[in-house]
Amino acid sequence: MTNAQASQNSNDNLRYERGLAKLQQIDGEGGVKVVESLAGIAPDFARLLIEFPFGDIYSRPGLDLRSREIAVVAALTAMGNAAPQLKVHIQGALNVGVTRNEVVEVIMQMAVYAGFPAALNGLTAAREVFTADDEKSAQPLAEPRALVETP
Repeated sequence: MTNAQASQNSNDNLRYERGLAKLQQIDGEGGVKVVESLAGIAPDFARLLIEFPFGDIYSRPGLDLRSREIAVVAALTAMGNAAPQLKVHIQGALNVGVTRNEVVEVIMQMAVYAGFPAALNGLTAAREVFTADDEKSAQPLAEPRALVETP
């Protein structure tokens, strides 16, 4: 391995680590599950998904995570064909401090630029995320298990 190759590997590892940390900060388990789901079919794509969007773009200093997630929710809503990704990023937006009302307003704003069908699909995705979040919050915490079972 040449010095240039070693330097490139080191840079790629830094991008990956920075990206993974940012992904976990935004999406928590959801983002990690997306990456894990790609391991069997396209592990290189999973690595790129961490390095470029999260390691390079999300880590830039120009916008805070809250603003970035608002922009992503708007873009995915406008696309109209990315419901799974939209749901992950709606949850990510909530995770970084965007309120439910703000999510709804951003999606409604897209009706002006992307049309009512795209906004309706976005609102459906938001309702599903909000409902799942409410259900998860309503579940009682599991009883702690004893570290040592008594006979």
